[in-house]
This record gives sequence, C-alpha cells and structure tokens, in this order.
Amino acid sequence: MQAVSINSRSFWRHILAALIVVAMLVPQGPAAAHKKHRDRAARAAKATMIGKGEGHLDLLAWHGYAEDAWAKPFEKNTACKLNVRYASSAEEMVTAMRLGGHGVIDLVSAPAEITQALIERREVKPLNMALIPAWSDFFKPLKSPAFNTDKGVHWGLSYQWGLNTLMWNTAKIKRSPTSWAAVHDPKYRDHIAIPDTPLYIADAAMYLMRAQPGLKIRDPFELDAKQMRAVEALLRKQRPLIRRYWTLSEQEITQFKSGRAVIGVGGPYQIEILKAAKIPVAETIPSEGATAWADSWMLASKAKHANCAYLWMQWTATPQVQAAQAIFFGETPVNANACQEMDTLKPGSCRHYRADGNGLAKVRFQRAPQKQCPQGHKSCLDLAAWREAWLRIKQ
Repeated sequence: MQAVSINSRSFWRHILAALIVVAMLVPQGPAAAHKKHRDRAARAAKATMIGKGEGHLDLLAWHGYAEDAWAKPFEKNTACKLNVRYASSAEEMVTAMRLGGHGVIDLVSAPAEITQALIERREVKPLNMALIPAWSDFFKPLKSPAFNTDKGVHWGLSYQWGLNTLMWNTAKIKRSPTSWAAVHDPKYRDHIAIPDTPLYIADAAMYLMRAQPGLKIRDPFELDAKQMRAVEALLRKQRPLIRRYWTLSEQEITQFKSGRAVIGVGGPYQIEILKAAKIPVAETIPSEGATAWADSWMLASKAKHANCAYLWMQWTATPQVQAAQAIFFGETPVNANACQEMDTLKPGSCRHYRADGNGLAKVRFQRAPQKQCPQGHKSCLDLAAWREAWLRIKQ
C-alpha cells in the first residue's frame, strides 16, 4: 500500500474552513438546475455487478481510514493495490476533488458537511447498494440518511460516525445535567467548552425546539430567518460565558485537564482520553437530543477503478473492519453487527461508543444547510447565511 500526505485529523476536522470552501463551490444557479442534475444522474446506469478488480485503487481518506490491519488483507484478497492520499481537513478534500478528483481519485471518505457540494458539482455518482451485502446490517437511520441519499438515490455509503454529547467534570458538577440548558448557565462562566463551527448553531436549535416550541423548528439544520434570529439571540447571550471556542478535540481535552472547562460539547473520544488521564468526566445525550458528524464513501464520477472501489466498500462495511476502524479512530460503526466485534477487540468499547444503537433515535446528523430544505420549506437559510450568523455571534 502506498500512502502520501499523512496528517492527523482533528475531531471537528477544520469544519469552519471546509464550510467556507463548500459555500464557494456549491453552484449558485436555480434549485431546478440542481434537481435536473440529480434526476439525470439517478437515471444513469449504475453498476449491476462487480467485475474483476483493476489492480489499483486511489483513495482520498482521513488518516486512519486505511490502516494496514485491514488494508493489507484487502490487497492480498483482491489484488487491488491501494494508493492512499490522506487529507488533514474537509477543506482539503473539497479542493482535491475539485482540482483532481476526475480520473485521479476513485473513492473519497467524505464528511457529511461536504457531500451535497460533491453531488451538486457532479464529482460523484450514485451507488448500487445491492452490491454491498453488509449494507442490510446497517442501523436504519444510516442506511439512507439525508447527508448521502436523495429521493432513494444513494450517492454515498455511510461508514463511521460520532456523537456531539454533553460532557462535564463530575468532581465540579455533582448533579448530572440532563439538558443543553447547562451550557447556557451563567454559573459556568469561562468554564464552558464550545466548538468553533457554524454547525453548532444546529445544537442550539435542538435546544430551542423544546425550549421555545412556538418557533416551530422541525429540523435543526433547516432554519428560516425568524428561527435563526432566535438561535442567534441565544448564542449571543451565551458568548460572554465562553472564554475561548475550540477547533480541535485536543484543545478541549486540554481545557478539561487544566480545569479551564468543566462542561461543554464533547464526545466518546474525549471521554476516553480524559478518563485515561484520571480526569473525572461523564457524558450524556441530553433530553433534547444531540447532533452527530458522519462520513460516507463516495465514488468519483470518473473513477478509473470502480470495481476495486466497490470491493473496498464491501470489505470496509463488514463488522470486522467496522469494529477495528472504530476502535483505532475513536468513533462509531454503522454496521449493527460490529458491536460484538468491538467488545472482542476491546471489552466495553461497544457501549462506550454507542455501537449498540443506544440513543440513535435522538440523533440528528450534520449536513450542509440549504435554501431549499428537504422537508419542503423554501425560505430556509443556506450555508453562507449560517456562516455569517456564526461570525456575528463570535464578535
């Protein structure tokens, strides 16, 4: 296996920079033009069978998504030699696909916040899930999620995901919080850890869905101008309580280790690292629910090695690879059968990373906000508007 540009990936994967690039790249023409492309692509012939591997596969992926433990057996069993270009940010992925994706990259592990841009720019093409047997074992919410599926057309194969949970120091906060209201409580001033990303607006919107039902927010990623004003007001009120927003999970971990943070938006990965460092922390999915990031394998529209790409998707969708990947990277598999495999590799890891599906019904997966909302609204605010709102909030 050959690899280039190996870099470590941040937990939030430089989402802010990526969102800026995505907003620039998504076509600004009428929504009808976008729909026309999707409908035409959906009618295009999809693979009906997997032929002999071409002997080569060009991957664009996060560091840790093609480790030797599962990459070497794949190469041996399929004769598909991997050439992996590792990306250090979602921004890098978007740029790489735009500049050299056609004919140079076969498969990309795209995060949910850039999938729409790749679809709209015709960088990827639909997949045939019948060719990926393990797909039938995926958790239902991840079989055809909005971030990679449109009107029954699968543009991506869900791969791994991770929760954004409410995390706190149990030595400093004795009574376990159950609501996102806790990160807006003035008594924790200067000790609240919040990620620096426009997508945090969705977390606040989830809180307001229950706190202010009169706003009629149906989906935290579909906000109209009135709803956005309410969310912005909430986060402007929270702003004086935040000493510094974090962009890398390591920054938040340091905040908790030093005592500069006692509560905030975290996740299973941070919990595991902090507990290993003897920091007393706990997490929960609040009563309002939680958002989550997710990655998908997406096939480049002009992939030269589509057979090897399908063989790789088949292989990485199996419980064994899903479990190994999840434990190596600190994330959650989409294959429900990976739970037992995780506990075999690392006892207790299935429950810790919620690979048993616990709480999945309360999760809303991230995606890039659009003016034409999937649920029918025509007055929603798009990604650019979210970015502008976030910049105002942080002032």
